[in-house]
Amino acid sequence: MRVIVVGAGVLGTMHAWQAVERGHEVVHIEREEQARGASVRNFGLVWVSGRSAGPELDTALRARELWEGLGARVPALGFRTGGSLTVVRTEAELAVAEAAAARTDAGARGFELLTAAEARALNPALRGDFTAALWCRRDASVEPRTAQRALREALCASGRYTFLGGREVRDVTDRSVRDDHGATHTGDCVVLCTGAWLGGLVRELVSDAPVRRVRLQMMQTAPLGEELTTSVADADSFRYYPAYGGAALDALNSGQPQPPVAAEHAMQLLMVQRADGGLTIGDTHAYATPFDFDTVEDPYEHLAEVAERLLGRPLPPVRRRWAGVYAQCVEPGRVVLRHRVDEATVLVTGPGGRGMTCSPAIAETTADELGW
Repeated sequence: MRVIVVGAGVLGTMHAWQAVERGHEVVHIEREEQARGASVRNFGLVWVSGRSAGPELDTALRARELWEGLGARVPALGFRTGGSLTVVRTEAELAVAEAAAARTDAGARGFELLTAAEARALNPALRGDFTAALWCRRDASVEPRTAQRALREALCASGRYTFLGGREVRDVTDRSVRDDHGATHTGDCVVLCTGAWLGGLVRELVSDAPVRRVRLQMMQTAPLGEELTTSVADADSFRYYPAYGGAALDALNSGQPQPPVAAEHAMQLLMVQRADGGLTIGDTHAYATPFDFDTVEDPYEHLAEVAERLLGRPLPPVRRRWAGVYAQCVEPGRVVLRHRVDEATVLVTGPGGRGMTCSPAIAETTADELGW
């Protein structure tokens, strides 16, 4: 079988990986020279902890298994275990953490409530002021800026993979795609993983896709100078991730509102250390289009303040700031939009902030459904 995959972000690359693993030939087409969208503008987190019970959690847990296997085969992914600590400071925040640790699926998630001393023993870089932390053993991370490149290099070694960068697909017909170089690529099936590109050809193929675009702001520092042994989140992440819903979260939201800048930008703190020792820190969420074309400084100042409070020390200098846009399926209960355009063509998009986490399992499901 010959599979045409359009889009070289993490979702498209994982579909290419599934096809090659199952013995097929892949032609992989990307409109940029290499992926430059949300797949490289994220934390690189394999984030199990906050997923909603049911299909989303099941997908994340399966993806976590697949990521670990990929990390063993492709060391350049930089796959790292270590889990995450969501740090709490107030009684209202602690109540949400306690409720999470008491969930019936807490064991599957790897949840454990730690005292401040236990959390510092696990992650000595956290010298700041906090009262407890929710540890999730199942969370992990990879290097987002280089993961797709590392996977492509491994795919090329198969001898059944061709990557064509700098080509935008203009038409999809009869198991073929035509690019803007005038070339036609024919296969047995076509998988479109176009990320946040929802106009043009995608709109023509699926005019009413239940998908929205979300914009975020993030930053990265110079090396910290010590190891951050886990990923770190603050209690505002309870407000963002669906796993934490319930009476305790309602009480937190009503009794302890976010600071105005955090509320305005739908913020949470996530912090993960890169292979070079720098810290990726974010993020904001904007849902109303058209998005601003510039980044604003207030959210960065808030994130730096929260991070420094948890670390108990000044941050290293910020070396990079950026904005990104991802596509999010808005149908309740769906992890991703998987739309059959025709018998041989499927559009897979809209994993939202779950893309880096869930893409290996999403691609596996697509491959199973298409009979690869």
